[in-house]
Parts: sequence; structure tokens; C-alpha cells
Amino acid sequence: MAETINGLYKTEVIRRRGPWRTLEAVEFATLEWVDWFNHRRLLEPIGNIPPAEAEARYYAQADDVAMAA
Repeated sequence: MAETINGLYKTEVIRRRGPWRTLEAVEFATLEWVDWFNHRRLLEPIGNIPPAEAEARYYAQADDVAMAA
């Protein structure tokens, strides 16, 4: 799975938005992409919601189950 993520990152950020003038520009673009990947990208296998939302739902549900027990 890590190879897939690295490939996506290289294709969508590094190659598509380059050439890069500074390391800081690459770092900032990387932070923007990671934020999009986790918080705004809709993932079909989990109901077309962002991964961060799915994670929040999971932990909210786990907390509800723990309180019931």
C-alpha cells in the first residue's frame, strides 16, 4: 500500500506541479496534498466520505459501545 501512496504523491504533486525551485515549496505542496488526501478526498469503498470522517465515525461508535458496556 505504501508503494501506491508514494506513486500517487509523485504523480499528482511532484511531477505535475514541478519543477520546484526550493525545498520549502515541495514541503508546502506535500502538506497541502496530505491534507486533501485525508480530509477532502472522497473514498468510494467507505461511502464516498473522506477518510478522516470515516475515522471520526469509527471512534464515535466505539465510544458509544464502550459507554453501553
